Amino acid sequence: MTTQIEISHLSKDFGAKHALSDVSLTIEAGMFGLLGPNGAGKTTLMKILSTLLEKTKGDVTVCGVPVEQSRKIRSMTGYLPQDFSMYGSMSAAEALDYLAVLSGMSRAERKRRVPELLERVNLTDQSRLKVRAMSGGMKRRLGIAQAIIHDPQVIIVDEPTAGLDPEERVRFRNLLCEIAKDRIVLLSTHIVGDIEATCEQIAILDEGKVVFRGTVTELLRMVEGKVYAAEVSVRELDLLEKQFLVTGILNTGSVANVKIVSDAPPLPGAKPCGADVEDAYLFLMHRKGGEQR
Repeated sequence: MTTQIEISHLSKDFGAKHALSDVSLTIEAGMFGLLGPNGAGKTTLMKILSTLLEKTKGDVTVCGVPVEQSRKIRSMTGYLPQDFSMYGSMSAAEALDYLAVLSGMSRAERKRRVPELLERVNLTDQSRLKVRAMSGGMKRRLGIAQAIIHDPQVIIVDEPTAGLDPEERVRFRNLLCEIAKDRIVLLSTHIVGDIEATCEQIAILDEGKVVFRGTVTELLRMVEGKVYAAEVSVRELDLLEKQFLVTGILNTGSVANVKIVSDAPPLPGAKPCGADVEDAYLFLMHRKGGEQR
């Protein structure tokens, strides 16, 4: 079985609205990041890959299986939606055991698999805790456990770290990287830091279209030599933001340290500085907006 997702000229319409337009992507094993603003079409794409939505046009195969074969696709994929919720009155162990029953596992398999999964997502000590009493991070980790309970080849996670505190976010990202060692993990988010910390292969969606496909390194090359740091008066900020793409502001009283993406030094005294993925992402989206105008 080929561990690969092939998407060719995929479109999805909701009446007159084009949620996805001619999307083509190849996704290999490992962590793959799908980045884009809210409303870009990321969740629509996730739901099509998970067989929760039907496509309008195009071809999609998951590990060589056409997406139309929904039962087979669901047996090889795990999905953690953005708004994950499950059986609040059950404990973590009870909820996973119930889901294992629904997936057809025998009692002996469940007895082995449930504790194994709880340990993998670092919830062994919370196994008897009611789901409704869990923190957001615990619920997300439980969500990953339910997504991999049937040992799928593809894991699809939609905005998994939204609302998590920094410590939980790092813990969750590390968990995804561990899981991705021998399968595809497709991470959809609008949080640039999550992509930068976990994914080398990425695609950026905007208004239902792929506006970038490549590596993080290739994305960073787009702003190589274009990022500057400068110190300005706070009173100058409004005018500065109208003239340039400002990607970072740190106020220190009446003075602000700013980060600017520009083809040439934007201000006297501005110095070149290192670029990050957020600089490149904002530059790409800013440039795309300018082209549309």
